[in-house]
Amino acid sequence: MQEFMGTTICAVKKDGKTAIAGDGQVTLSQSVIFKNNAVKVRRIYNGKVILGFAGAVSDAFTLTERFEEMLNKYSGNLMRSAVELAELWRSDKFRKLEAMMITADKDTLLIVSGTGEVIEPDEGVCAIGSGGNYALAAARALAQETNYPAEEIAKRALKIASEICVFTNEHITCEVI
Repeated sequence: MQEFMGTTICAVKKDGKTAIAGDGQVTLSQSVIFKNNAVKVRRIYNGKVILGFAGAVSDAFTLTERFEEMLNKYSGNLMRSAVELAELWRSDKFRKLEAMMITADKDTLLIVSGTGEVIEPDEGVCAIGSGGNYALAAARALAQETNYPAEEIAKRALKIASEICVFTNEHITCEVI
């Protein structure tokens, strides 16, 4: 069975704004671009939370759906929702998912994995997915060396990653909160 994978998600928290940007490429196995304009960044919880996901497509959808259920259960408390979701994996109530997501509300930025990890990134910059390391390096440099706002840094970091990573393209979606 072939898996649909490949994407890059980058988030930047700066000057009271958080931007999450993601590319649109969906790759079948390691060699076929199946779709180039998928939207992997979206708003949830009445527009109060943004998230971007990467990994095996079905696992990424499952991860985001379960996270959204926790947000509803815990009245939009981002940190508590992420921790409660992680605890379900640690108790073996859910199978491990080959996916990760970055999520943010007006105060908090988190990386949540499909294996039960919750990480609050250093310096308000993080990235996941196949081109995540490229986007992370670019975003950190842009955040430290320019006065660009969060949205511009996230988009430019994705553009740089798309020039290096074959699983990342230039069709960028970005949400800001």
